[in-house]
Amino acid sequence: MQEIVDRLTADDRGAEIARTLIFPYLNHAATMLESGYATSADIDAGMRFGCGYPVGPIALTEALGAQTVIDGLTALHATTGDPLHVPAPILSDLAGAAAAEDVTPQLRHDVTSIGVVGTGTMASGIVQVFAQAGYDVTYVGRSQDKLDGVIAYITKNLDRAVAKGKLDEDGKASVLDRLTGSTEREALGGVDVVVEAIAEDLEIKRELFRDLDRIAKPGAILATTTSSLSIADLAAQTGRPGDVVGIHFFNPAPVMKLVEIVSADTTSPEVAETAKALSLNVGKHPVSCGDRAGFIVNALLFPYLNDAIRLHENGGGSLEEIDTAIKENAKLPMGPFELLDVVGNDVSLAIQQTLVGAFGHDGWAPAPTLEKLVADGQLGRKTKAGFHTY
Repeated sequence: MQEIVDRLTADDRGAEIARTLIFPYLNHAATMLESGYATSADIDAGMRFGCGYPVGPIALTEALGAQTVIDGLTALHATTGDPLHVPAPILSDLAGAAAAEDVTPQLRHDVTSIGVVGTGTMASGIVQVFAQAGYDVTYVGRSQDKLDGVIAYITKNLDRAVAKGKLDEDGKASVLDRLTGSTEREALGGVDVVVEAIAEDLEIKRELFRDLDRIAKPGAILATTTSSLSIADLAAQTGRPGDVVGIHFFNPAPVMKLVEIVSADTTSPEVAETAKALSLNVGKHPVSCGDRAGFIVNALLFPYLNDAIRLHENGGGSLEEIDTAIKENAKLPMGPFELLDVVGNDVSLAIQQTLVGAFGHDGWAPAPTLEKLVADGQLGRKTKAGFHTY
């Protein structure tokens, strides 16, 4: 931590670039805390486990000293005039911000069996996570080929674990024995929790939740892994809105520790607590937040990435300079342009547009360079060209 503080407060160009991007991110996190949207512990854990950051934004602000951040933001605001750079009032008394009581969540519903809808990478990973934790899992796909793909994905991962000595052949067989595939949604009628991981399309998900409401037994929890869509909207498609919750896994699900538990106003507290306890039971680190665009991680990550593009556009540094400054001074695992290319510039643009639509901050409007790259089909690593060339 002290090394990061020393690097961010250094008097050199790299530190200046890093501060220009990191201070608004810290301000945004403080605003999120101030609004009561999430606790400081969950905000910090979200960025540590969701992005691999060495320290969360609230803890980093405290380590730097809130006045240092306030002074930096004030100077930045004088240059940009962006209202988002006005220091959040809570920064003046960050130490006094209320922290949530550390209470271990409990399963308020009996959960022995899980259903998963979907056969893509995310869905396959979720199936593996629950099966490895000892749950019987029924997964549903459109065709036998799709179902076979789930088994192939999981088998490959388990074989890798066996090769590394983390699992034996009996353990592998036990995991695979817990899996049941079906091309019929009716197979989910007896499970305790259904997790959908299908296309990020609101109409498709609405239709699914209407069908799950018909199929799932009374008291079953209906969960969505959406990263951007409204939990309340999906809940409204059912006659059991209290049983609908967001359980947002990060990709790849078997590897990433973070799960965002997203509650709509209609979500039962017992359902949210059960979802959190279930996440702990499968070895994840759950964080709680409300039903709004971006949740914790995307709402903090993508404005920072967009700011990096604008900094480059305004002559604040080359792509390499900015990437290097962030890695060397903030000790983040990847520079912003490297990360954009990994995520996919099309995905990044869509998320940024969603955030602007939800919050209306002009300062979050997608950077022109991002829009142009997407229009030109330069989406990042998946097309071999984006901000960098591969």
